[in-house]
Amino acid sequence: MAEPRRIASVIRLRPEQEERYRALHRAVPPAVLDTLRRAHITRYSIFLRDHTLFAYYEYTGDDYRADMAAIAADPATQQWWQLTDPCQLPLDTAAEGERWVDAEEVFHLD
Repeated sequence: MAEPRRIASVIRLRPEQEERYRALHRAVPPAVLDTLRRAHITRYSIFLRDHTLFAYYEYTGDDYRADMAAIAADPATQQWWQLTDPCQLPLDTAAEGERWVDAEEVFHLD
């Protein structure tokens, strides 16, 4: 089996939305979690520091683009994003329409 692909991304959290964002993530809908699992997402964590969200997950599938498209097309995930997106503020370096931006891995230790 191939080694999992490690993915990290960042976005800012609107300070006035922190409690709402935390509350939402205490009760992520099971359908959203199931969609992530079906898309071969594992070890998914989101960290918060100074109003910056840092997400990390591992991808174990063979077709990342197709799996990400399946997540984006999922109705439960789309509803989830309607709740979470207003809490977030893309980085200034994000492209037009881009929300979470990928972070470059500069070091890894197994």
